[in-house]
Amino acid sequence: MYEVEQPGGDGRTLTVLNPRDDSPVSRVHVSSEADVAAAVKVARAAAPGWARTAPAARAAALHAAANAVEAAADELAEIMSAEMGKPVDGARDSIAAGVGTLRQYAELGPVHRGRALAGNDEAIDLMAYGPRGVVAVITPWNDPVAVSCGLLGAALVTGNTVVHKPSERTPATGWRLVQLLAPHFPEGVLNLVNGDGPVGAALAAAEVDVVAHVGSTATGRAIAAACAVSGAKALLENGGSDPVIVDSGVDPKWAAQQVALGAFVNSGQICVAVERVYVHRDVAAPFLEALVAEAAQWESQIGPLVDRRLRDGVDAQVQAAVRDGARLLCGGTVPEAPGAFYPPTVLADCTDDMAVVREETFGPVAPVVTVDSFGSALARAADSPYGLAATVLTTSMSHAQQAWRELPAGTVKINAVFGGAPGGAAHPRRGSGQGFGYGPELLDEMTVTKAVHIEAPPSGW
Repeated sequence: MYEVEQPGGDGRTLTVLNPRDDSPVSRVHVSSEADVAAAVKVARAAAPGWARTAPAARAAALHAAANAVEAAADELAEIMSAEMGKPVDGARDSIAAGVGTLRQYAELGPVHRGRALAGNDEAIDLMAYGPRGVVAVITPWNDPVAVSCGLLGAALVTGNTVVHKPSERTPATGWRLVQLLAPHFPEGVLNLVNGDGPVGAALAAAEVDVVAHVGSTATGRAIAAACAVSGAKALLENGGSDPVIVDSGVDPKWAAQQVALGAFVNSGQICVAVERVYVHRDVAAPFLEALVAEAAQWESQIGPLVDRRLRDGVDAQVQAAVRDGARLLCGGTVPEAPGAFYPPTVLADCTDDMAVVREETFGPVAPVVTVDSFGSALARAADSPYGLAATVLTTSMSHAQQAWRELPAGTVKINAVFGGAPGGAAHPRRGSGQGFGYGPELLDEMTVTKAVHIEAPPSGW
């Protein structure tokens, strides 16, 4: 079992169970409010020196940190898989993505710049960037290395110091990541606290300048409330219920492959997973047949959900939908075995008011709603309290244009559930959060702009 070596603590410990077999896999001492305050104080003391460090030197440190994570990828993948259930090969891929993000920010950091405005011959205005100060980074369990690398990399390369709280479901993964990163920065620049919700709440309410959070909508709203009191900037990527529209005229087998990938990869535990499917009646029957076949293929590939609590919540949504008239085409049963496994599940004849459609499920479930027109699909896809991402599968360029213009989501993908150019950013809306995540725009979020007006002194001085 991984023992997370962290000084301090309020006397409580948390033990994480392996979601494959319920065996203990890691144990962490929960940080106290005094530990949180002390970590913020250390970060605050280190902030001026790190802010004055040349951007090229900060970038070099981040490159070195990325090298350390890459060298330990196999070890990190084993810990991550044991704590949250993702197959080791998939965990390695996720860690590689995190390393790539660290390197990306190491390259972008030194060229992040302000601008100059000419006033008259004797004056100039500078719009100069600088670090915000101390950044609290609170990260989730479903992709604990890649997500953390994005927020930590952007914060550190722009000259901020950090207090990081990883999820209580993946504490050993977070602790090992910080162990690999921290030695490449001056003392106090990257700090760690551990624990559950109360620890995150204490950190969000502490004297920090930014709270960057990826996680649930409920937690994000609590953080926003805390920041409204403290004055800290809230940078939030919350939950989602991302729709896919399957238009008439598409190949139903190809569409089923796309939907299955979006719904079942990482056991559906992705912020931008496919959570609801609106399929045109013209292709509904062959699409559903193909989706069931795809689910059968995925059954041997996916790992467990992170724990039984989440698994039971997913199953509750599925069973409620069936009671309300949805047809269970495959899956939908809790295995009689150890762990937190749940099979790829396809539901037909779903309605908009079902929780499995309306709310975030975060499991390997594809609820399908049949619609009579593209316009109906678009309207129903837009009718959601969330606004993270959406996908449209269509052969019609006019439908594609209409969709990306009208869907109220931060990211709209046409004919691919995943993908995007390197450096792409996301800007969630509604209950899904606020502020840019990833991309060069995240560097803007981590910095402040100072307007400086300079005039020449009067002649004769």
